[in-house]
Amino acid sequence: MSAVFDKPPLWRRAKPLFTGFDVPLAIAVLLLAAAGLLTMYSSGYDHGSRFIDHGRNMLIAATIMFIVAQVPPQRLAQFAVPLYTIGVALLIAVAIFGITKKGARRWLNIGIVIQPSEILKIAMPLMLAWWFQRREGQLRSLDFSMASVLLLVPIALIMKQPDLGTSLLVLAAGLSVIFFAGLSWKLILPPVILGLTGIALLVVFEPTLCADGMRWPVLHDYQQQRICTLLDPTRDPLGKGFHIIQGMIAIGSGGVTGKGFMQGTQTHLEFIPERTTDFIFAAYSEEFGLAGNLLLLLGFTFLILRGLVIAMDAPTLFSRLLAGSVTMIFFTYAFVNMGMVSGILPVVGVPLPFISYGGTAMVTLGMAIGILMSISKSRQLLQS
Repeated sequence: MSAVFDKPPLWRRAKPLFTGFDVPLAIAVLLLAAAGLLTMYSSGYDHGSRFIDHGRNMLIAATIMFIVAQVPPQRLAQFAVPLYTIGVALLIAVAIFGITKKGARRWLNIGIVIQPSEILKIAMPLMLAWWFQRREGQLRSLDFSMASVLLLVPIALIMKQPDLGTSLLVLAAGLSVIFFAGLSWKLILPPVILGLTGIALLVVFEPTLCADGMRWPVLHDYQQQRICTLLDPTRDPLGKGFHIIQGMIAIGSGGVTGKGFMQGTQTHLEFIPERTTDFIFAAYSEEFGLAGNLLLLLGFTFLILRGLVIAMDAPTLFSRLLAGSVTMIFFTYAFVNMGMVSGILPVVGVPLPFISYGGTAMVTLGMAIGILMSISKSRQLLQS
């Protein structure tokens, strides 16, 4: 009889925690993380303890991913309203008595210094997915309007800090949920056409619009200067245009196969600004060339496609919307970072997922992967 009450071995008790993990998604993340460690070792070789810290951040993110993956999607939905409410409340607190650094008020001291806008990268898609789940089968125009209000409130608070990069990521996450919820193309096309028209006019009339003394409405001066610098980096080659020019030089000098690991002259002679953070893609491109870039793009493409497959196979509307929007976060991160380093988008301070140095962003990415794992796991458990 005693055998009946014997505890099973530890590996058998732990086995359910690992059952159902999405193997293709895990492989994609591991490969990108390996590329990030390799690049950080080179670009951060003479940059203090960046490589060790980057590895530590990855371990923390992996732990968070594992914990979040154990939470069923229906339980995640319960955190939507509290997390969104706390996030917005903290953004208001930042606006009132936040910490100002380099002209931007983005941080809050609550015993430890935090950047509340990072919370919204996850809270926003959670909130909107919960909102549309509650109205499944009876969506009206008013519901989409209310979703837009829920999105624009934190966006306005983040823009006021100002933080264009984070506001762009939160906006992309929110718009992805609204799009996947079934927003009509009649409402999507007009702003897209208007935006493309604005870009065309900006390119045509760039000399006038970017002339000294010209001020644009809505945007801060530094944001206006970033756009003007993008259109013509040679306006200030040793100042505001230096980042873009050096990034393009590094990418071009890598050629087809690159200069080789640890052999990047632009990187190690410190011509590339922020070579371990926002501009690490330039350091990677210089050492691994076009061939390395294609492999990196293939890794991100596989990650994004796998996320979309998880979204399509998700068992509920909430999990479908959440998985789809979380996946698009990775697309936005990668597209904006590579675009700004390559000189086709303004410099907005967006890191490259799993490659760039940064603890807060790495934790956010770990949570996002954990959410995808949780949704994939729930589907497999239902099928079994």
